Amino acid sequence: MCIINQPPEIHFRQTTMLTPEQFVAGLTDFGPGRSKLFADSADEYLKVHRLGPSEADVTEGSDGVWERLHYDWSDPNGVVLTTTDSNLWSELSGHIYTFTRQPNGTTEIDLVVVRDGKNFKGRVLSLVLRTIGRGVLKRAFEDSVRAIEARNYKSSISEITQSRTAALRRAPTRCTCAVTNNG
Repeated sequence: MCIINQPPEIHFRQTTMLTPEQFVAGLTDFGPGRSKLFADSADEYLKVHRLGPSEADVTEGSDGVWERLHYDWSDPNGVVLTTTDSNLWSELSGHIYTFTRQPNGTTEIDLVVVRDGKNFKGRVLSLVLRTIGRGVLKRAFEDSVRAIEARNYKSSISEITQSRTAALRRAPTRCTCAVTNNG
């Protein structure tokens, strides 16, 4: 078996407490600080060319590697990112996220990363990512899922705190005091 002739696909699976909608919201947040969710998307590379209700055209990257991606999240069970231009990757490259809701309320995220190099450097990096560099991509995926979970957890806590604070402010103030003599 020759790994050079294998399809340039790399598969990952992660279970999360996020709903597919929450994950998609993080994945498609193209605002400042995106690198906190996706380490390979540095703010200085990020450029949103077009943003619609269920698709976007975005250039992102880091450390000298960039790609222009077409994001399509029109399917509630998945998101497809297709490379339309890059300094390393051909138009056969991209990412496919597939969501499966579990009976226990969790979501299973399947990720397929396709890395087809369009030049010598891209082909070498593709081979490295499919072999010894696979762990780097896996950790990046896991870190992104954790970062989106943390962001949603903080939002949930903030919403709960705000609603409780508002309820306390509306509640009538009553003070009851008891004095006991233990003497």
